[in-house]
Amino acid sequence: MRNVIKPWGYEEIWAETEKYVGKILSINDGHQLSRQYHRVKDETIRVQHGVLTLELGKPEDENFKSINLPVGASYRIQPGTVHRFCANNGRVILLEASTGEIQDVVRLEDDYDR
Repeated sequence: MRNVIKPWGYEEIWAETEKYVGKILSINDGHQLSRQYHRVKDETIRVQHGVLTLELGKPEDENFKSINLPVGASYRIQPGTVHRFCANNGRVILLEASTGEIQDVVRLEDDYDR
């Protein structure tokens, strides 16, 4: 198990193999992750605490969606899906189960200049 400090909070990687990764993400109130997509990585999240605002697509696209996911809700993010996790109304804690491609992140926008 290892913790990775992020500018938006932290992630705790509790399982990591070549085939799968298990994480807990803690997103501080008022913060958001990069708007990003994955070429290969397939992930599913589950909200454990708070209300996650999940943005799908780019705001300028006509198919852009912003949805609020309450505690207990889950969502699968398939490869190629542009997405962003936001904590707009308090701290959010997510469980994430994904395939093993942990470095497969293509950032389109980032509040922290990464």
